[in-house]
Amino acid sequence: MTNNAMVSRVENDRVLVLERVFDAPRELVFNMFKEAEHLKVWWGPRGWEIPVCKVDFRPGGVWHYCMKCVDRNQGDFYGMESWGKAVYKEIVEPEKIVYTDYFSDAEGRENDTMPATEVTMEFIDLGGKTKLVCFNEYVTAEALKSVIDMGMLQGITETWDRLEERLNELK
Repeated sequence: MTNNAMVSRVENDRVLVLERVFDAPRELVFNMFKEAEHLKVWWGPRGWEIPVCKVDFRPGGVWHYCMKCVDRNQGDFYGMESWGKAVYKEIVEPEKIVYTDYFSDAEGRENDTMPATEVTMEFIDLGGKTKLVCFNEYVTAEALKSVIDMGMLQGITETWDRLEERLNELK
């Protein structure tokens, strides 16, 4: 695996596993996921920004954010807002973050018509580099298929590309 190549696979029909090696120390990569000032810079696919990002980084805490498309070249997506909410379940610095990820509205109410995801992120120290392994577990295979059909893989690839760019700025 090269540093900038994301590897993905599906396990048990409903778990999407994503892996990527970042050329940055584990503590720095971990901090990118816990601090709003970092998330605002890199979270989301290209052409989207984060005008709202509130992070309460502790078990039971909530990360609530809005992604807004600011790229006119994205056609019907231009101007669209997509709200998300994560509820942290477990945090082991700088090794692991576990949370439930929801689609939400601006007030943080969960959207029950969209699939929620149980997310486990593992940060593996490779001696100055970090392997990020992200397990995204859905209730059903159909729920996983629905987010893949929405373009989730392209979105996360672009998001992690932006993370790599942010890490390179900070190293």
